[in-house]
Amino acid sequence: MDIGKLLEEILLEDKVMIHLPFGNGFFDINQSVVYTWFVIIFLLLICIILTTGMRTHNPGKRQLIAEFIVSFFRKMTGEMLGEEGKIYSEFIITVLIYIGTSNLVGLLGKKPPTMDLNVTLALSLMSIFLIEFAGIRKKGGKKWIKSFAQPMWVVTPMNILEVAIKPLSLCMRLFGNVIGATVIMELIRMAVPLIVPVVFSLYFDIFDGLIQAYVFVFLTSLYIKEAVED
Repeated sequence: MDIGKLLEEILLEDKVMIHLPFGNGFFDINQSVVYTWFVIIFLLLICIILTTGMRTHNPGKRQLIAEFIVSFFRKMTGEMLGEEGKIYSEFIITVLIYIGTSNLVGLLGKKPPTMDLNVTLALSLMSIFLIEFAGIRKKGGKKWIKSFAQPMWVVTPMNILEVAIKPLSLCMRLFGNVIGATVIMELIRMAVPLIVPVVFSLYFDIFDGLIQAYVFVFLTSLYIKEAVED
């Protein structure tokens, strides 16, 4: 099959999963929304299991696992954000876990929520909002506005344009990589339908999916770190 045609089929396929009667028509819910619900429920159950029965003294194995996970992610995101930006580590951790888990949905033979441009765009807009909020919170409104004229006033339009480019870059990088991995896996399944796709799935659905989650939060953390610098 032609790669362009395959890509067109993936991008233009019907993404609606649930049709709910609404007025004279239907209220449609996309696959990405439904799978996001499942991801949220799955993560919520993991949290409940690991945090049930927590105590100050003589913690159990589940509590120790929960504390290790939290400490690991806080240390990792804290190093990316720096001292001034580490107060935003909880947001970064949440986005990292969500994207990583969503990308693993492909292991179940389903389309990851991150294959929906609406999802990656929403994540990017939330990230850029936090980035600019962090800059305003650190520098104050006047100093934040003046920062657009740095290092000289002539570059002000470019600095303003960069604010719009950042979320677009984050969005398209994540979306493009997930789409690319999906296309490659479909081509492999058509060429070698047995055994080989399973091996490549371990890379594209696990390793590459987690890498893309890390890249997204790494860039967001880098932008936040830059925003809170004096």
